Amino acid sequence: MAAEAGPATESGPDDHVRRVRLPADRRTPAAARAIVRSVLAEAGLEELLNEALLLTTELSTNAVEHARTELDIEVVADATGLTVTVSDFATGHREELTAGPRNVSPDIGEVSERGRGLLLVDHFANSWGTTHLPSGKGVWFHLDRPGAPVDGARPREPHRPAGTSAVGGSAPSVGAMTALMQVAPDSYGDDPLPEFAAELLTRVAEMVGAAGGAIRLDRGDGTGEQLLARYGRPPRPGDELLRVPLAVNRPYSGELELDAAPSAYARPLAALMVERLSLHLENDRLRRADVRRQTWLTFLAEASELLAQSLDVELTMALIPQLVVPRLGQWCAVHTTDEWGRLRLAAASHADESVLPQLHAVLAETGPESVQARLREASRSGSQMPLGAPMDGFAVPLVARGQRLGTLAVGRHQRHRHDSDEVAVLEDVARRAALAIENARIHAERRRVAQTLQQSLLPPALPVVDGIGFAAEYVPTGDDAEVGGDFYDVVPLPDGRWLVVVGDVSGKGVQAAAVTGLVRDVIRVLVSDGRPLPEALARLNDTLVERGGGRYCTLALAAVGPATDGRLDVSLHLAGHDRPVLVRGDGGAAFVGSGGTALGLLDAIASPATPVPLGPGDALIFYTDGVTERRRGRELFGTERLRDAAAPLAGYPAAVVAARLRSAAIGFSAESPRDDIAILVLRNDAV
Repeated sequence: MAAEAGPATESGPDDHVRRVRLPADRRTPAAARAIVRSVLAEAGLEELLNEALLLTTELSTNAVEHARTELDIEVVADATGLTVTVSDFATGHREELTAGPRNVSPDIGEVSERGRGLLLVDHFANSWGTTHLPSGKGVWFHLDRPGAPVDGARPREPHRPAGTSAVGGSAPSVGAMTALMQVAPDSYGDDPLPEFAAELLTRVAEMVGAAGGAIRLDRGDGTGEQLLARYGRPPRPGDELLRVPLAVNRPYSGELELDAAPSAYARPLAALMVERLSLHLENDRLRRADVRRQTWLTFLAEASELLAQSLDVELTMALIPQLVVPRLGQWCAVHTTDEWGRLRLAAASHADESVLPQLHAVLAETGPESVQARLREASRSGSQMPLGAPMDGFAVPLVARGQRLGTLAVGRHQRHRHDSDEVAVLEDVARRAALAIENARIHAERRRVAQTLQQSLLPPALPVVDGIGFAAEYVPTGDDAEVGGDFYDVVPLPDGRWLVVVGDVSGKGVQAAAVTGLVRDVIRVLVSDGRPLPEALARLNDTLVERGGGRYCTLALAAVGPATDGRLDVSLHLAGHDRPVLVRGDGGAAFVGSGGTALGLLDAIASPATPVPLGPGDALIFYTDGVTERRRGRELFGTERLRDAAAPLAGYPAAVVAARLRSAAIGFSAESPRDDIAILVLRNDAV
């Protein structure tokens, strides 16, 4: 294969660098791996070998299959670790990826459409990003060097190609795949279950508002039922407890009990927590049942941990073949069942990449003696089925919570047949994989429900008004399956003016969303009846005191209408909300408004009106505390930093101001937002 040196890049005296141009050929991924392997050997970074080879294979394969052009590969090993960049020369439209706290897309499902390689890169790399150049597009990833730097030297920033967007976050520990593939298992230490169970129990109890709870486990060893973890106070006589049995195999048995008020989400959350705990309980059962099989148990524990880290369906299914091949089989294919019972190939891998197209072709064949027919039989019967030539192996059904999710097909080793222990481990991997897939599907459904509910609390679009510019940005909390309490709205008033509303209801979840919807609806009804804003706020406060369930709300209201000389008259009312920032069209920014009383806490409130005239080009910026309380370590983004970021935006359209402030808040920290971020900009667009 022809090789050509790539462009020069700055490097240190101790760096190891390779730049090679490779053709669009099926042998390219193997050549790319050889380059990475040689650099790691020279740099003494063999502990990164498995992750580096896996991610290099995915990126180079994606480039060959989708770009179909030559590709440049650059490998740099330096004091910080390893950086690999794969660039193609495809012309035409390229999607721009928006930088986020962990992924370059806010929805990992969008990334998965470009190939599962990016899912694996996002999961295993410490940081990664994209390069957009006139000649094409590249993707790079960085793996941190394990351990402290030599001689206590501070490591340099990781090598990053010019013109790139970077993504960082909490990746799996360095060497996760290496640890998974190790032959000698670690010794079994102290029992980690009580601490882990206590953490899960505390988390679910706080989410559902339980006064107490307990997890009881009977290992079937004659010692009887043991208290594994407890939260809060013990149950009292007459308490009605929520009980969920642990999904464990014999001889294990047990249950979770919660002293929680009945609600629509208490039992599903408790069941999800029980299933999460079941993976670790299964590890504990196997370790105690057969100490002589520590190697396989280590493999199963690490596989479960890797699968449990992902709550994305596509990523989970992409990981399964990587766990099986080559240790447990020559090839592996995961098929899932759709709503009509048809099997769909979700992921496949082969120890010999050159045979992968043949594997796909055989899996796609139909007929009474085809692999497809045997897979359907295994899925229907729920039992293991042998697979005949040419792809000798067997199929194991994927079943979780009584649901048939598909099949896990595994090809036999070339030199020996699977023994009983390997078959048992594969069946266990299939069980754990099915549980991980089902958990990911449940999380995806919760995420869809949360997103739908969140969207229902926000206007689908802001009104277009001559001479007045409206723009808003909303970023939900990092937990995309949780509903926040931040909201905004723009409502027409009977006198021809417009009412801008920005609010924040305390707490998160379904109850906070219900209160948020209540606040929005009450405001719309009151102002449409022509109620003055002070009266509307007083009535809304009475409603929250009576029906808010102890939750309160901060609110900023601004009635805006045209005045003379191209100005806008704004009447601003603040009910415990942060003061908005006024940005003058000719420069300068300041906070305006007088503080008032938050709604839902007291029987009587005060919310003085503040007139804020807006000249042509002036903008008024409303926001919630998710912006000012964005945290980087112990440092907060804060109101002063917000004002300083808004001042240079004088003269820009409302949409630009909102987008720039959103980017400033998100870019302040690499962590996912802990609270919702809402920004609304009102601007005088008069010429």
